[in-house]
Amino acid sequence: MSPRGDYPPPFWANLAETCPIFYDVFFAVANGNELLLDLSLTKVNATEPERTAMKKIQDCYVENGLISRVLDGLVMIAINEYCMGEAVQNTVEDLKLNTLGR
Repeated sequence: MSPRGDYPPPFWANLAETCPIFYDVFFAVANGNELLLDLSLTKVNATEPERTAMKKIQDCYVENGLISRVLDGLVMIAINEYCMGEAVQNTVEDLKLNTLGR
């Protein structure tokens, strides 16, 4: 379990990697640009079923319009502060452990 007890260690151990990837894909989905989504999914080696699912989600954003995208974007900004803060803290702790020894 994580220090907070709510996620297994792999989630927290890779937070510095996963946060930027998540936000890259989220932005591509919410943006509504199919090419941008394809590029983001190529970076993470998404499978065809994953691509299909993300495209369906993207279609929902396009159908729901700009207000839906803006509201979800605001929520993501709030979450981003926590996510990136944790990522930075984990990275600093890893650097200390690697530099100073375990």
